[in-house]
Amino acid sequence: MTLGSRLKEDRHPTVAVIGGSGLYESGLFPREESRRVSTPWGAPSGMVEVGSLDGTPLLFLPRHGVGHTIPAHRVNYRANVDALVGLGAEAILAVNSVGSLKEGLPPGQFVLPDQFVDFTKGRESSFYNGGRAFHVGMADPFCPSLGDLARKVAEEMGLPVATGKTYVCVEGPRFSTRAESRFFRGFADIIGMTLVPEASLARERGICYLPICMVTDYDVWSDHPVDAAGVARVMAENVDRVRRWLRVLLPRVPAERPCSCRHAPESASF
Repeated sequence: MTLGSRLKEDRHPTVAVIGGSGLYESGLFPREESRRVSTPWGAPSGMVEVGSLDGTPLLFLPRHGVGHTIPAHRVNYRANVDALVGLGAEAILAVNSVGSLKEGLPPGQFVLPDQFVDFTKGRESSFYNGGRAFHVGMADPFCPSLGDLARKVAEEMGLPVATGKTYVCVEGPRFSTRAESRFFRGFADIIGMTLVPEASLARERGICYLPICMVTDYDVWSDHPVDAAGVARVMAENVDRVRRWLRVLLPRVPAERPCSCRHAPESASF
C-alpha cells in the first residue's frame, strides 16, 4: 500500500447532523466551539456546534433553533445547508420527527425512507432562482450509501428500523385534516414538515443526505391518534435512542462512498 492510498483510507469526512424536534443540542460529541455563520441566504437556524468523535469531524445544527423557536414553514433551509457546506460538510444526517400513516409503523419506530412526495407550498426550494437553468435530478433523493450503513448499524444495535418507505412533506404549521390524512395514506407511509427543500438543496450542493425519521404518533387517519402527552413521551425515548444510534454511526461514515451524490450538480444545468 502506498502512502497516498493509506492517507486516503485514513481520512475522515466532515459529517453534519441536523437536529429535528426534540434534538436541539447534539449531545453526540464533545463540543469544541460554536460557530455563528452568515450566508448569502441569511442566518441559519442557530449556531453550529463543532467537534469530533473517534477522529470524525462533526457539525451539529438545530433545525428549529434551540428550544424550537422556528416552525417548519419558516426554517431558512438554504442558509442551514449553505452554512454546513461552508464549514466543510461532506454528508448530512437529518433527524426528523414524523407521524405514521400505516398501522405497521407504530410510535417508537425508526424509518429510513427512500422516496418523498412534496406538498409544501411557499418555500424557497433552490439555490438557483435565476442566472442559469438548474434542474437537479431527484429520482432517488437520498444517499444509498448512507442508507445502507445506517440500516446496518441499526440492525446491529437491535433498533426497530423500516426501509423502503415514502415520506410526504406538508407545509404546516397546522396538522392535516382527517380527509387529507386518508388521502396521503394512498401513496405515503410517514408524514412530516421538514424534509423539503432540505433534501433537494443538499443534492444541489452535491452533498450526501439521509433522513433519519422517528415516528412519534399515528396521524389523524387513526381512530385513536396519540395525544400530546404520548407524543412527548415517545419523542423523549426516541431522542435518547437516536443519539445512541448516531454515536455508533457517525464515526463509521467513510470518506469514499460508492454513490453519485457529489456528481449531481454536474448534470443539472443546460
